[in-house]
Amino acid sequence: KDPETGDEKWEPKGNSSEAPIVVAATKVGLDQGVTKDYPRVLEIPFSSSRKMMLTVSDVSGRDWLCAGGMALPPNTSLLSVCKGAPNFILDYCTEQLLEDGSSAPLTEQDKQHVLEIVDKYSSRALRVLAIAVRTFEEMPFDTTSEDITTDQKFEACRSNLRLMGLVASIDPDRDGVPESVLAARGAGIRVVMITGDYLKTAIAIAHNVNILQAQDDEAISAVDCARLRPNGEYLAHSEMDVMTSSVRVFARAKPEDKLEIVKSLQRQGFVTAMTGDGVNDAPALNQANIGVAMGIQGTEVAKGASDMILTDDNFCSIVRAVEKGRVIYSGIQKFVAFIMSVHIAEVMQIFFCIVTGIPVMRTPLQILFLILVTDLPPSIALGMEPGESTVLLERPRPKDEPVVLNWMWMSMVMNGAVLSAVIIVVYMISLAFYCEGRILQSDIDRLDGFESKLMDARTVAFISLVWAENVRSYTSRSFDQPVWRNVLGNVHMQKAIVMAQICLYVAVLVPFFSDQILQLRGIAIGITGWLLALIGPIGTLVLCEAAKLITAFQVQNYQADLAKRHDAEDKRLEEAARRHQESSANGGVAQKKAASFGGPSKPPSFSKAAPAKSAPAAFDGAVVPQAEEDGAKVKGKFATSSVSCFGRGPKLQFVCGVGIAQE
Repeated sequence: KDPETGDEKWEPKGNSSEAPIVVAATKVGLDQGVTKDYPRVLEIPFSSSRKMMLTVSDVSGRDWLCAGGMALPPNTSLLSVCKGAPNFILDYCTEQLLEDGSSAPLTEQDKQHVLEIVDKYSSRALRVLAIAVRTFEEMPFDTTSEDITTDQKFEACRSNLRLMGLVASIDPDRDGVPESVLAARGAGIRVVMITGDYLKTAIAIAHNVNILQAQDDEAISAVDCARLRPNGEYLAHSEMDVMTSSVRVFARAKPEDKLEIVKSLQRQGFVTAMTGDGVNDAPALNQANIGVAMGIQGTEVAKGASDMILTDDNFCSIVRAVEKGRVIYSGIQKFVAFIMSVHIAEVMQIFFCIVTGIPVMRTPLQILFLILVTDLPPSIALGMEPGESTVLLERPRPKDEPVVLNWMWMSMVMNGAVLSAVIIVVYMISLAFYCEGRILQSDIDRLDGFESKLMDARTVAFISLVWAENVRSYTSRSFDQPVWRNVLGNVHMQKAIVMAQICLYVAVLVPFFSDQILQLRGIAIGITGWLLALIGPIGTLVLCEAAKLITAFQVQNYQADLAKRHDAEDKRLEEAARRHQESSANGGVAQKKAASFGGPSKPPSFSKAAPAKSAPAAFDGAVVPQAEEDGAKVKGKFATSSVSCFGRGPKLQFVCGVGIAQE
């Protein structure tokens, strides 16, 4: 039922290429009982190397396939049905079914006309399949032999086919996918689609989901995988790397193509994440830096070869995961920056007291209490920051970049100095107020009851420091944004501050624990002492926010430098790809000229090109997702193959495959 209208509706399940055919058959009057009327005696499943599947059904005792359908020759008992990529199916067709039910030879001109129709529908993001049949009086192979392989059975049943027609369907992109692809591109991630679909279909889908945009040159950004292996042999590494560095769409891919693409990207220094669901994806998933298997539609082999499993088979979840990863990393940086700045401040304060001869500001037990009770909760809360809205607009960081950058060190030192200066001022004022105008240790020691007076001054400094560090924890939520920006956005920070405040008041107000153990007297300092302590948080807030102006300038320069390096790298790769494209085009012209002079050149037959190598048996390679094979439709997810996340040095690239289909 529709959750909004309550109306019942059909929900196709299974392979995203076959479900539309079932729907179409139902619309023309064929129900699911047809499988009982025509028992299936053989099924050869789809293979990304064959690009087709084949079934043989029992039609004995029938003169017609169905009422008004194709006539069956006398003594026909079996019907072979072959479905798959049109350019592959046509190679095995010798005749065609006409509108009146008769058949006629299928000429080369007819095949070209069919391919033009395929191009027309493919350019509209439709997945086009060809259907062809052949009748038998008996199986064309020995059914009793156990030595006959699946490929041999397939070859025996696929010859001399009769073309029945074409089926065009569409996998609507899932809600949010186009936006997620744009977000990935804005984050410096290159999303690449590797699919078994026809090139024009792949290009149209890529435009729909923003993998290809208006500014992208289709001649460079989208290629048929046959170009990776002209004459059946893969290009040299240098040529392969130039092509893969700029291509965003690889069409008509075979399993071994995925592995070679991943290896090529890794040779260039890219960090590669790849998605996949089929058995053939396992080598590429294993080879990729991050293998991501589909949790719903993925095979156990793919899951075993991957590093992580996507539980909802949704591309949007991958982008959200990247965003979450950046937020976590940023939280770690903020945690380190905060905890280091307050510890730097502690060192500065104690060092200042020792050098200048004033009483040490706090006892060892007070320092331990500050670190474990009042500093730790806010620092942990910083590690749980929800993240800034612009985190996906930042350029990816270099792989060899340290967690704490130079400008962060400067920020920590500046904020530590600010915190130290403010608290030292508060302490010196408190010493002068409670110790009769004296601030040096030697002078205070001569006062009557100096221990209590010194305890009061230390209490004021202690309270002021806790308040100041709590304020500092809020200013640490962003390196360059003002503190009032979404000030209550981290609920964990509110909890941490409340905990720190409770601990503070217990430390300075609870009898015996405060005066006998921690040597603090929160009641004895009076209202004057509490007011003096306010200088610390107020001064810290103002000065730390002022220091952010310097940090913000450094952050902008850092991001601008990353952007400059990324843009320069992108231009270099685009120029290299364009030169390679021009070189390939010139080579094609030269080949044609040689052929016109009677040269021996022979253009490769891409549709029949043999793979240069098979995928490694032990899954020691990498894997690139796939699509129509193994029912790669993952409800609104990848309906073809894919590579997923490419990154390089300072640049992270993301390659995710597929038609991104929806059930």
